[in-house]
Amino acid sequence: MTILAIDTSNHTLGIALVRDDTVVGESITYLKKNHSVRAMPTVEALMKECGVAPNELSKIVVAKGPGSYTGVRIGVTIAKTLAWTLSIPIAAVSSLETLAANARYFDGMISPIFDARRGQVYTGLYTFEGGKIKEVKPDQNILLTDWLQELKKEGNPVLFLGHDVHLHQENILSILGETAVLADEAFHNPRPSVLAFLGADRPAEDVHQLVPNYIRLAEAEVKWLEGQK
Repeated sequence: MTILAIDTSNHTLGIALVRDDTVVGESITYLKKNHSVRAMPTVEALMKECGVAPNELSKIVVAKGPGSYTGVRIGVTIAKTLAWTLSIPIAAVSSLETLAANARYFDGMISPIFDARRGQVYTGLYTFEGGKIKEVKPDQNILLTDWLQELKKEGNPVLFLGHDVHLHQENILSILGETAVLADEAFHNPRPSVLAFLGADRPAEDVHQLVPNYIRLAEAEVKWLEGQK
């Protein structure tokens, strides 16, 4: 099986090609640039470099969010278009789960963090059991202080990872103290090859029904709905 994995859900642009148990190629950048301009050229360049033709692909795996509204839409749209055009299965994986999977060797709980502004974060709680990632608390949009109080009650070591952790480092350490562990910088980028492996055994989704998981509405959508009341 040859899998193309796509993650554009945040500033990280990640594209990977995985064949069976081998990472054939992987491209990761962390730049504040428009993914709509860079994503498809990156896919094309990686496939050309790896000598993989479109008709050799067996499956598409995409990070479905949460994250940047625009970023998530771009990745899901590209993935759906490729899957439909090539008539191959598509699977979707949580963007937070993909990031959390970087910490497979951490003996404790894992809390991936995406900043959601106004003191809020997108996060969830994960752990590894028997080499498999397990969801402990579902992905959610929550005030960071409320989230930290929930974790404090658990009393377990928690690893925080993601490029936005530094924005909340002071609160994390002040509330959780020694039970909080901050990941090294190299673990903050979600890995598209990890995304590919996570999605390898996930059931295929209906390409026309697959939609991004934003978790919360965009501010413009909230105002529009309020205006309709």
